[in-house]
Amino acid sequence: MRKIIDMRLLPVLAITAIVVVLPYFFPSAYYYRIGALVLIFALAVVGLNLLMGFAGQVSLGHAGFLGIGAYSVAIGPGYFGAPSWLCLFVGAMLSGVVAFLVGRPILRLKGHYLAVATLGFGLLVAIVLTNEAGFTGGPDGMSVPKLVLFGWSARGADAWYWIAGATFIGGFLLALNLMQSPTGRALQAIHDSEIAALVLGVDVARKKLTIFTISAMYASVAGSYLALFNGHITPDVAGFLRSIELVAMVVLGGMGSIVGSLVGAVVLVVLPQALTVFHEYEQALLGLIVMVFMIFLRRGIVPSLATKFAGWRK
Repeated sequence: MRKIIDMRLLPVLAITAIVVVLPYFFPSAYYYRIGALVLIFALAVVGLNLLMGFAGQVSLGHAGFLGIGAYSVAIGPGYFGAPSWLCLFVGAMLSGVVAFLVGRPILRLKGHYLAVATLGFGLLVAIVLTNEAGFTGGPDGMSVPKLVLFGWSARGADAWYWIAGATFIGGFLLALNLMQSPTGRALQAIHDSEIAALVLGVDVARKKLTIFTISAMYASVAGSYLALFNGHITPDVAGFLRSIELVAMVVLGGMGSIVGSLVGAVVLVVLPQALTVFHEYEQALLGLIVMVFMIFLRRGIVPSLATKFAGWRK
C-alpha cells in the first residue's frame, strides 16, 4: 500500500521539485514571467484535460470561463470595491454556476455537435465582454488592481511565479486524486463507451456535468491569475483563438495525461518566445514544429514518450 501511494505522489513530487529548483537557473526576471505564464496556462489545461482526456467531451469555448475569471477580478474591485482575492473566488463560483446551467443542455450533444455548441458559448462570452463597454471597457479592456493579501501586494514576476506554482501543484494533486476516485473511474468508463457506462449503472449525464463544472472553475482561476499578473485585460482572453490554444496544449501534451497538461503549456508558451529570433518565420516554424510533434508523437508528447520508454525497458 505504501508503495502504491508513493507511486501516485511521484509525479507531484517531481513537478514540485522542478518548480522549486528551476528559478535558480533564471538569469533575469523575464524568465520568471515566462515561467508564471506557463504555470497559469497549465492550470487551465489541467481542467480542460479532465474534460477532454478523461471524460471524452470536447470544448472549443473554454476560454469563455477564462474570461469570466479574468473580468471578475477587474470588475469587482473596480466597480464594487471588493478585494481581489474575494473576486477570484466569486469568479470561480460564477464560472461553476454558468457551466452547470449551460452544461445541462449542451452536454446532451455528442461529437462535433457538442464542439460547435461549446464554440458558441465561448463566442457569446467574448461578444458580451466586447460590447458591454460600460463595465468591461469594450475592446480596449480595463486595468486590473494588484492582488493584496493581509497587506502584502503581489508585485513582480517572481512573486507570481511562486503563486502560480503553488496553485498549479494544488490543482495537479486535486486532479490526480479525482482521477483515482470512483468518479474518475466512472469518467474513464464514459470516455470508453457511454452505453457501457450506462449499463454498469453510471449516471452519465451527472458525471459529465460535474467534470464540466470543475473544468470551468480551473479555467476561471487561471483567468483571474492571468488578469492580476498582467494588470490589464481585454476580451481577447475569451476569444476563439485562446480556446483553440488551450485545446492544442491538451492534445500536444497528451490527452488523459495530467503531466502532459504542463508539457503542452510549456511547448506553446515557451516556443513562440524562443522562435522570435527568426522574425517573420516565427509562426511558420512554430506550425512546423507542432506538425512534427503530432506526426511522430501521435498520442501526445507524454503518453507517446512513456510508451517508447516502456518498450526500450523491455
